[in-house]
Amino acid sequence: MAESLAQLSKGALNELAGVFAAMPENALDGLINAIVAAKRIVVFGLGREGLQMRGFAMRLFHMGRDVAVWGDMTTPALGAGDLFIVSAGPGDLPTAQTLVDIARKAGARTALVTAQPAGGLAKHVDVVTVIPAQTMANDQSGKLSVLPMGSLFETAQMIAFELAILKLRPRFGETSETMRARHTNLE
Repeated sequence: MAESLAQLSKGALNELAGVFAAMPENALDGLINAIVAAKRIVVFGLGREGLQMRGFAMRLFHMGRDVAVWGDMTTPALGAGDLFIVSAGPGDLPTAQTLVDIARKAGARTALVTAQPAGGLAKHVDVVTVIPAQTMANDQSGKLSVLPMGSLFETAQMIAFELAILKLRPRFGETSETMRARHTNLE
């Protein structure tokens, strides 16, 4: 018999709670401090992780930050004082490594959001933020999430980014009202 929607959602929400319970209180501090110090920010991610990065960029924009999504035609050049934030849940992606190398060579700081801090990319960035959740790198053995493939990591990413925004708001003197004022009216 298939599990009910209520049972499945309870399982997924319990797993998400477990991810955040496993994160130390200061888990987002490095990323938050890097964002505060950044003149300009560019974010990068592929697939569903890329969608979460786009959502994070949107919230950073709502807070008045100079932010772009890699690959958009309006992505600026990065340099000293800037920050390049990469998502690589499995810990290493050749595209991400290449872009990190370019950003670092240009003088930008780099940050990684990952579930696998032992992956090769963590050794090449300035800031590593770990979200300890299943990705496609470990979705075929061991204790598996009720959610498919990397969905637990991707969903935890979205929540972690919203929590980072809540912690960033007072650092920038932002409120719900000031953020709402920057929301698009072209809807």
